[in-house]
Amino acid sequence: MLLGLALLYVGAVLSLNGLWLLNHIGDKEIWVINVFSGGVTLLVALQLAFGAGADAGSIKAAALTLLFSFTYLWVAFNRFNGADGRGLGWFSLFVAITITPVSIATLQNSTTAWDIWLGLNWAAWALLWFLFFLLLAMQKPIARMTGVLAILQGILTGWLPGYLLLDGILG
Repeated sequence: MLLGLALLYVGAVLSLNGLWLLNHIGDKEIWVINVFSGGVTLLVALQLAFGAGADAGSIKAAALTLLFSFTYLWVAFNRFNGADGRGLGWFSLFVAITITPVSIATLQNSTTAWDIWLGLNWAAWALLWFLFFLLLAMQKPIARMTGVLAILQGILTGWLPGYLLLDGILG
C-alpha cells in the first residue's frame, strides 16, 4: 500500500510540474504540490528505512525514493528563493545516472509483468530526470517537451498505477 500511496502523489506532482513547465500553473503556487508530494514520499521512505520490517530491500527502496522526495522539495525551495535551478539540474543528472542501472537490473531480473513495468518506469524516470538536467543545468530550450513528458509519465507511471494499487486492482 505504501507504493500505491507514493505513486499516487508522484503522479500528481509530475503532472502538475509538467503543467507548470507549460506555463499553466504559476511559480507562486507550484510549491504546494512539491512540498506535499516530497513530504509524503519522505514519510514513505522513512517507514521503509526505519520501520519494524526494514531490511536491505526496503532500505534500498527508501534510498531510491528519497532521490525523488529531494527533487520535489528542491523544486519548492527554488520557488521561494528565486534560484534558476541549475543546482537542481545537476542533482537531476545524479538521479538519472543512479537509476539507470536500477532500470537495467530490474528488467534483467524481471519474472513478472509487474517487474517489467517497474523496470520500464525506472527507465522512463531516468529519461525525464535527464531532461530536467538538460533544461535546468544546460539551459536547453526543452521546457515544452519536458513538460509534456512529465504529464504523460505522471499519469502512466504514477497516478494510474498508484490508484490501481490502492484500489486493490494491482498487486
